[in-house]
Amino acid sequence: MMYTMFHRRDLALPPAIGRLTELAFNLWFSWNDGAKELFAAIEPKLWDQFRHNPVRLLTETDAAVLKERSEDEAFLQRYRDVMAEWDAYREAETWFQKEYPQHTRQAIAYFSAEFGFHESLPIYSGGLGVLAGDHCKSASDLGVPLVGIGLLYKKGYFDQKLDTEGGQLAENIAYDFNKLPIVPAYVPVLEGQAPAEGQGDGAPPLRELTVDVPLAERTVRLKVWQVQVGRVPVYLLDADLEENSPWDRELTAQLYGGNQDIRIAQEVLLGVGGVKALRALGIPTGTFHINEGHAAFLSFERIREQLDKGLLFHVALEVIRASTVFTTHTPVPAGHDAFPLPMFEYYFSRLFADYPSARREWTLLGLDEPKQLFNMTHLALNTSALRNGVSKLHGHVSREMFRAFHGGIDVPEVPIGHVTNGVHLNTWLAPELKELFGRFLPGMWLRHQANKDSWKTVDLVPSESLWSVHMELKQRMIRLARANLREQRRRNSLPADRIEEVRNYLSPDALTIGFARRFATYKRANLIFNDLDRLDRLVNDPNRPVQFVFAGKAHPADHPGQEMIREIYRVSETDRFRGKIVLLENYDMNMARHLVQGVDVWLNNPRRPYEASGTSGQKAAMNGVINFSVLDGWWEEGYDGANGWSIESSDGANAGTQERENTEAIYRLLETEIVPLYYNQRPLPAQWIARMKRSIRTLAPVYNSDRMVMEYVNEFYVPALKRTHHFVANRYDEATKVADYKRFIRKNWHYVRVAELNDPQAHPNATTPKEVTATVKFGPVWYKDTAVEIVYYEEKADRWDPVIVTMEPVRELGDNTVLYRATIPPHLQHGPHYSVRVYPVSANFARRFELPLVTTF
Repeated sequence: MMYTMFHRRDLALPPAIGRLTELAFNLWFSWNDGAKELFAAIEPKLWDQFRHNPVRLLTETDAAVLKERSEDEAFLQRYRDVMAEWDAYREAETWFQKEYPQHTRQAIAYFSAEFGFHESLPIYSGGLGVLAGDHCKSASDLGVPLVGIGLLYKKGYFDQKLDTEGGQLAENIAYDFNKLPIVPAYVPVLEGQAPAEGQGDGAPPLRELTVDVPLAERTVRLKVWQVQVGRVPVYLLDADLEENSPWDRELTAQLYGGNQDIRIAQEVLLGVGGVKALRALGIPTGTFHINEGHAAFLSFERIREQLDKGLLFHVALEVIRASTVFTTHTPVPAGHDAFPLPMFEYYFSRLFADYPSARREWTLLGLDEPKQLFNMTHLALNTSALRNGVSKLHGHVSREMFRAFHGGIDVPEVPIGHVTNGVHLNTWLAPELKELFGRFLPGMWLRHQANKDSWKTVDLVPSESLWSVHMELKQRMIRLARANLREQRRRNSLPADRIEEVRNYLSPDALTIGFARRFATYKRANLIFNDLDRLDRLVNDPNRPVQFVFAGKAHPADHPGQEMIREIYRVSETDRFRGKIVLLENYDMNMARHLVQGVDVWLNNPRRPYEASGTSGQKAAMNGVINFSVLDGWWEEGYDGANGWSIESSDGANAGTQERENTEAIYRLLETEIVPLYYNQRPLPAQWIARMKRSIRTLAPVYNSDRMVMEYVNEFYVPALKRTHHFVANRYDEATKVADYKRFIRKNWHYVRVAELNDPQAHPNATTPKEVTATVKFGPVWYKDTAVEIVYYEEKADRWDPVIVTMEPVRELGDNTVLYRATIPPHLQHGPHYSVRVYPVSANFARRFELPLVTTF
């Protein structure tokens, strides 16, 4: 579903290949192998030099070359095939159209601080952005009416260079937007406005869209750009306009750059500016998805809109909550953005001046009272009815982290669920493997990749064929690694012999382990170096050698992370490890594809449970690369004992103990299991290939972004759409009732108490359940608006599980006091064994504990 016309720029191309412009300005090319090969065939060297950017390729390729291609029948046939595939993609009936035809015209607005679509559009730093990009791609494939909202960073994140000591040099590059696969967003001209230049005669007059965002005492103007991701439009906001002050123009210069002032200003522009852009574009939006707390200020703008319609603040809040989904990605409190209250109040001084009576209510939405900070995650939690972490384990960690925020209920009952991350299969699966799988998997396996049945026939793939493709991908990865190392040394002016020796680095016959991700200390990239002598024996075994490829960036302000890079570099430069442990520079999506497709083992050893999900191992798994990971994030649920290896440590171990136990587990498994298995049964390691197949068969159908997006649609987006429609019907009648009900309950909940409990002492040998009664006083609260329950715990093999018994009302005693009863096992006694609790309920709550009010006795 296209919400606005996509006015791509016209590129000077021969008419026979004119539709290449269409492909260049739609990132569908980035996950279509035929389209990428088509662009590469124009000028292979330029294609690589320009980071596979088709717009720059077509702009800077000599006209004579383009004319030659347009007259080459082989090229033209390839061109026609790709265009036919593109047309078929756009015209096909989609999953969402079949499942939810009634919701195809209600957009889901997906707000994210970064998007990682492709290396040609470098506005991402790592996992969060790449996940957002994969989310949009699967939404396009599935036909989900998603609209992305983000910021357009003129300097991107940064290019990483390594000096001769392994020091990270962060190089900022200002990108020319006219050579990126993006265009300005256009809207109809209003009366008195001038149309944009270059419009054809007879076309409806249009203008480039800008929106104004109040920021403290001033206004920042944002230009809106559009990138088309298949069927999904993504709108990116740009503050680098002449109308803005020099400081304001830099607000969208760099991702995650600068101080807290820049960070809060960026988040205001993203949240408030993003909503304003949606309104200016006329996009009917039914659900808003906050992808991490950076974007949570979108709720401020949406509440302001409701206030302007005449709604009271508490009613406006219920409308916004009903239609908002929040995904948290950060498993440690320090990772959640929080700002000093004076800073927050300064940046919203205009809003507070315009709505003085609501100032305190707005502040309370994000107030962290003990710390006197405005916390963006608190804001997101308070303004969203549906919330989730990004793996099963991370959902549990998030419930623990925010238990107090929800009134201290038991951790499993905290209303934060989980949707485990997945990755976009068509982006990350090697073309050679797609072709191989296509010969043995069911005909529509790519469209039904989230169906486990589609993957059962992986075992039918001939082992020789799978191994041959894997070795081809490994050779390709090694070629990229050598080229990267040569360029490092050339740039650092090393002698010619030091540059040339790289040609012999990394052997395709050696067991190759990859480690590539952001260099944050909790990811412990240097864990394998805790025993260099033991590592030496592994790496330099003459019969069964092991080699390591490392890559990743550390944030420019993360000095411990940068020191980790230096340590890896120093080790890689010592005589015993040179050419067998390598550190590549400037990790990006292109390098990531080569690594996850070309190594043998994917190593991941974070300090548990700090890896919220992690997705690089999912990309590796679908390519037959076997995971070797701490049981954290997605691997805690993906590992089945035979589809990879787990790096163990004691449950609940402190950091030091984890480090010692994880280190020992890494070496032990390498020495006793991984290395022997890899080198067994040569030249065709049948047992290793069997494990590759099991990894693909068990993990690919689950950890792909199609499954992830379908979960979001079924469990979050559509329920939010339906609930919002219900809330706003009949002039917000239901929203008003729910808001008033919550206000009444909060005001009067202190009256609710368990006045008396009758718990008879059972005979020691009793086997039949006993009856317990409780007398509950409700004050002004209607007893039917509450649940009264007994909670006790049953011991399982490795844990205590809560058991909840509903108490039924027996009779009303007068003065709004009610007698309840329930039957429980005879040995339980109140106090040591069980408790009674009362909490408010409503059929219109999205979750059972939507109000954090629980009275316990």
